[in-house]
Amino acid sequence: MTTYTPTVEHRLHQIFEVSLLAKGLLATAEMLGGLGLWLLSNDWIVRTAQMLGRREITGAPTDHLTLRALHFAEGFSVQSQSFWAWYMIVHATMRLAVVLGLVLRIDWAYPASIVMLFGFIAYQLERFWFTGAWSLIALTLFDLAVIWLIWHEHQQLRLRRAAAK
Repeated sequence: MTTYTPTVEHRLHQIFEVSLLAKGLLATAEMLGGLGLWLLSNDWIVRTAQMLGRREITGAPTDHLTLRALHFAEGFSVQSQSFWAWYMIVHATMRLAVVLGLVLRIDWAYPASIVMLFGFIAYQLERFWFTGAWSLIALTLFDLAVIWLIWHEHQQLRLRRAAAK
């Protein structure tokens, strides 16, 4: 294992903590979105998306993203809403549990988070294959950096615990 100077180790730990904060905030936002999908009526969601989309299209009728979102909203069924609400709540709960485990330095959280992130990466790459959305590649690179930070932080924690014995 590579050892770094105390200053570099301190910076890596700070980056690790910031990445945990980012993951925790994103998971919280996802949880709130999932709860919103669960609590709001499907008709309200579709009508609101249509109203916002039509208003946007009048300003830029060639906006492909808005047209795709509007088309998606028009086909947004109650079954789709239920699936996405459930998916977002479960996904966010898993992420929040792992982030909390990492914050509390619980041993199982380190390998669990790495496995979970590799699962997300596999899904992101599969979605990239079909959509070509480069944002998924950016998210994948971020997740790979976070995996390395988690692995490094776990190694440092194990070294500190062994030295304390």
